[in-house]
Amino acid sequence: MKEKLTREEVLHVADLARIDVTEEEIEKYQVELKQLLNDIEKVNDVEGYDDDMMVAPWDDNTTLREDVPGEMLDPKKVVENAPKHTGNYIAVPVVITENESEGA
Repeated sequence: MKEKLTREEVLHVADLARIDVTEEEIEKYQVELKQLLNDIEKVNDVEGYDDDMMVAPWDDNTTLREDVPGEMLDPKKVVENAPKHTGNYIAVPVVITENESEGA
């Protein structure tokens, strides 16, 4: 079993992820990505592994109600009941800012 991925394999993964990698990163990822793939492969060695068990640890016996269209709410009344609104739009607090997404 080889200990690292080829340069081409790392570049292919980087292309799929749409990221640029430096020469140093390519060398680093050749080893790290191979270690990750080896760890993932260990799942196949688990005794009693079953695809059904991976979905949920319980039986799928959910009973769903029939989807029946109901009466629509009056948009004006909905907006009037919102704490903050502008025209026909309900104002909500910002949850994600550009600065937070850059650090992720």
